[in-house]
Amino acid sequence: MARTRTVCPFCGCGCSFYLVSEGDRLTGVEPSPQNPVNRGMLCVKGWNAHEFVHAPDRLRTPLVRREGSLVECSWDEALNTVSARLTDIRAKSGPRSLAFLSSAKVTNEENYLFMKMARAAFGTNNVDHCARL
Repeated sequence: MARTRTVCPFCGCGCSFYLVSEGDRLTGVEPSPQNPVNRGMLCVKGWNAHEFVHAPDRLRTPLVRREGSLVECSWDEALNTVSARLTDIRAKSGPRSLAFLSSAKVTNEENYLFMKMARAAFGTNNVDHCARL
């Protein structure tokens, strides 16, 4: 069994825990008592943070829609497709036609960068996130 210290992916608080693994499978979570944020405690999401990793329906590669169907593609193709589509929408309908919704499964710093991208690169203030604690 191996223990790997990491930050919980479910909100921006910064709780820390150890992912417990056996071989190439995550088997559990142990809270980190040294972390000043959570001091050895975790919420229910943190305790179950390892479960989504091996979910059978988890997406493992990007998908793009071609002729009405989702097909696998490279990360470069997926990001280029999203960028081109957002740029096209902004050009045709203006920046207020765009909205950006971020995730609670990223850090506060990543949410900040996402907001900066929406505002600086695409010119919209329509930014929200689902990090409701």
